[in-house]
Amino acid sequence: MVKKYIAGETKAERKARKNAKKGITLAPTAPQSVAKPEIYNTPDPTKKYYVVCLKWGDKYGPEYVNKLYRMVQRNLTIDHEFVCFTEQPANLDLGIKVVDLELMQGIQGWWYKPIIFNPSLGLNGTILFLDLDMIIFRNIDNLFSYKPGEFIIIRDFNRHVIRNYDKFNSSIFRLETGQHAQVYHEYMADKQNISRRFQGDQDWIRHAIKDNFNYWPHDWIQSYKWEMRGKPQMSAGARGTRDFLVPGDPNILDETSIAVFHGDPNPHYCKDKWVQENWN
Repeated sequence: MVKKYIAGETKAERKARKNAKKGITLAPTAPQSVAKPEIYNTPDPTKKYYVVCLKWGDKYGPEYVNKLYRMVQRNLTIDHEFVCFTEQPANLDLGIKVVDLELMQGIQGWWYKPIIFNPSLGLNGTILFLDLDMIIFRNIDNLFSYKPGEFIIIRDFNRHVIRNYDKFNSSIFRLETGQHAQVYHEYMADKQNISRRFQGDQDWIRHAIKDNFNYWPHDWIQSYKWEMRGKPQMSAGARGTRDFLVPGDPNILDETSIAVFHGDPNPHYCKDKWVQENWN
């Protein structure tokens, strides 16, 4: 039997396509607008708010942290502290609080994310975690004021193919200090085995958090390539260098404030005019 591959298709996309052939109900391909959620416009003034990112290794340079920091400062009016966990603090903007990332043997990249669930992290309040590969282009106060006290995360972007897809994308999540601490404690107790068993940190987080969570409204945070650009054909190339075969303009919903660049291309490499203008 010959396996069919589509140029530029990721493993997740290929899996979703195969599941669709097996009869799993597909979501409509047109962008879906969800009902406007209840928003709590007044954050608790007695609480501390943090925006946290993680930089490990050389995949992303310091400019990614600095750009994220500046985008947050432009688009978040709530008083907060911006914190970066990294082992390479050189050339980061002065307004960024740097916390030394304790390196662990055999652990790389996204597998450091479980430390954000450490109740002894040194941050006491509400934590909004952001990956580095995104563009924030509108106000994000609602990420702190929406459903206060709950753990909130992205429903994985395969949602655009499979209805009610119940997996996490950990590009953006929010928690209270000490919330779902089992993600950290269980991982640290068996980190080598867990890193082998699960495809990535977000699969482990979903396994460890079985209830007491909620998803961000889909319209607020969108996949740039799958939802805003409609899953266009991509050029061939080594991972990290693939780009859209033909540059184009994104479909931007009124409620969207963040474009997430999961997989390829990264913002600095994408040739779309909108990306270049908003990234640079």
